[in-house]
Amino acid sequence: MKNKIAIVSGAAQGIGESLVRALSAQGAIVAALDVRADALAVLANELPNVHAYALDIRDSAAVVAAVERVETELGAIDALVNVAGVLRLGAVCDLSLEDWEFTFAVNTHGVFYLSQAVAQRMKARRAGSIVTVGSNAAEVPRMQMAAYAASKAASSHFTKCLGLELAEYGIRCNIVSPGSTDTAMQRLLWNDESDAQRVIDGALPTYRTGIPLRRLATPEDITAPVMFLLSDAARHITMHNLCVDGGATLGV
Repeated sequence: MKNKIAIVSGAAQGIGESLVRALSAQGAIVAALDVRADALAVLANELPNVHAYALDIRDSAAVVAAVERVETELGAIDALVNVAGVLRLGAVCDLSLEDWEFTFAVNTHGVFYLSQAVAQRMKARRAGSIVTVGSNAAEVPRMQMAAYAASKAASSHFTKCLGLELAEYGIRCNIVSPGSTDTAMQRLLWNDESDAQRVIDGALPTYRTGIPLRRLATPEDITAPVMFLLSDAARHITMHNLCVDGGATLGV
């Protein structure tokens, strides 16, 4: 990835931040996108070749403008990683319209806006790699997670369709679907540290399997396969969904 230009959305924390650090360590020039300008500024000041672009990916016009600015200021985009995501819990019959719309605005519409804006430029150059960070919740039904799971399933299948359309141009589009990962989003679901073991063990009353490998993922566990799929080592892989969940979905 040395000297390649990469965009990472959701870059201010968790998996996105881990990816920014990994790309920077490999010598990439990184456009870090996130709605949290202060956290982005700290990251950009700490790491070489990382540039902060405060952006709400729900705003399609702002996304197009940001991509144009990245190419003007940094150069032609070689790689895109869609990481930005939100989680709103609630049973379907009780879920508010605002929670449903907000979840899709970030997790699905934002992926479309950013991928389209970048893909149009990659297509003209006949080169590039796109990875969308999905979720293993898109593979199996989950109680209280209908909005999140559906939005991730939509963005995952969108990425496969994008990969099919761009294959003839040499552009690869793949998905990495994490399971339970030790991030701020995961910890919002916990009451205390003991909840980590409950996630690992699973819960029969909610029809949720545990994690066969008996550990939560770290952000770095997700970063490594994303970096592989971005790289030339994966040059013959496209439209693939790599599930990184310690076996929680039992290979579905």
